[in-house]
Amino acid sequence: MHTDSEVVNLNRIVTVSRDPEVQRLAYKCGREVFGADDPADALEVIKTVSPNLILFDHRFNDDYIRDFIDKADKNSIDIPVVLVGESNCEENGFVAECNELGIFDYIQGMQDYDRLRQIVGRIKERDEEKKTEQSCDKRDEDRFFANDLAVTISMAGKSKAITNALKMTQIVASSTCNPVLVLGETGTGKELVSRAIHILRNPKEQFVAVNCAALTATLLESELFGHVKGSFTGADRDKTGLLELAGAGTLLLDEISEMPSNLQAKLLRVLEEKKFRKVGGTKHIDCNATIIAASNLNLKQEVRENNFRRDLYYRLNISPIILTPLRSPERRDDIPLLAEYFLETSNICPEKAGKITSLTKLAIEALERHDWPGNIRELRNVIDRAIMLETTDKIGLNGIVFEEDEIYEGQEITKNDTITDFSLAKAECELISRALQQTGWQKTRAAALLGITRATLYAKVKQYNIEKESCNPANNDSKEQNKVDSFSFA
Repeated sequence: MHTDSEVVNLNRIVTVSRDPEVQRLAYKCGREVFGADDPADALEVIKTVSPNLILFDHRFNDDYIRDFIDKADKNSIDIPVVLVGESNCEENGFVAECNELGIFDYIQGMQDYDRLRQIVGRIKERDEEKKTEQSCDKRDEDRFFANDLAVTISMAGKSKAITNALKMTQIVASSTCNPVLVLGETGTGKELVSRAIHILRNPKEQFVAVNCAALTATLLESELFGHVKGSFTGADRDKTGLLELAGAGTLLLDEISEMPSNLQAKLLRVLEEKKFRKVGGTKHIDCNATIIAASNLNLKQEVRENNFRRDLYYRLNISPIILTPLRSPERRDDIPLLAEYFLETSNICPEKAGKITSLTKLAIEALERHDWPGNIRELRNVIDRAIMLETTDKIGLNGIVFEEDEIYEGQEITKNDTITDFSLAKAECELISRALQQTGWQKTRAAALLGITRATLYAKVKQYNIEKESCNPANNDSKEQNKVDSFSFA
């Protein structure tokens, strides 16, 4: 017999058995173990926790096992199933039966640690190989490579909306189109696309960006065109403007809609004549830069409302690049890809690099349901926050935290508010209630999410009298409140 330390551990194991000994066996080689009473429950648990191994009790009927494997295949669930047989199972045609059922492998009884260790080692190798293959496939299929020189646009996605935007980016970058207009809501990646155009067109030149909303009209004019000494009060020396500084590179005018009307007229002249003068100057300076204008507003609507010059709009609107917001149905398929991309590339916690490998199914579902008012920038922040909170190898539902007003569900918190109930029972009740609501009151999935058995969950629901409408343990007997079982928040 080998000691527990000699067995290579898997992250998650699901047991399909009513015998507690099978769960004890699973703990010999699994960091987290989730129990299911029957194959139907197991399918629900697997969707929630994404285990590395399923330990199946041989005492279930062959038809049950075969039906479970068939349904798992239909749902694209590729998880090794190991049958826990009797100690002398090889003597009665058991091996042939396993092969017929499509079982990954088997062990002979609860004490067959040698064979269990070998199986777990094979599964670990298999998972590592699969992870490497998936990583390569994802880079090949879901990342857009901008040109044959392997200059890439660092945006993940495969939806038609993002594919069209990236193709247009490449078309514009390979042309002499100048100016360039990039439209999209805040956080959709307008500056990223602008930088991509710059890298593809003028990689060795300057990239200069200015936010037109961040400066007053006077400062913005001086910032763009520069000024000569003595041109206005405080101009104690000549200043080089951003148009000159950009040279043959790129100048990004972000939030162009906020540019004052008189500066819009001056910008139009620069675009037409390819020349400009410093404030207070008389000498014309050539403008060789690519001008990229970006806006989070509908410029056509701004023109109708007389907030933006019509002539400048039509001068900018040659071949606009439009970035669709993340909440659009067209982009929902990109959310899991973006989440995985940000997880892979985040440096928010360097010590966790490579240790958190993916997100659970429930976590991804939560991301897909969110409206994303902050678009891709908000998604990146949510993933960074989840990385900081996560203590396991997968980001779970509890790590997905949106804006603060959503955390408190609209409740106003003032300096006079105080917490009067510090009981663990109340916290436990609220957490169980949240898990049940999150899973649509599917108790098997909720139990798996909480890391407790279904029997424990039923007991807790009864103990706290949890109903779909509310959770209020305050009416329960105080002695009952203090009977708190330990359970996982993972």
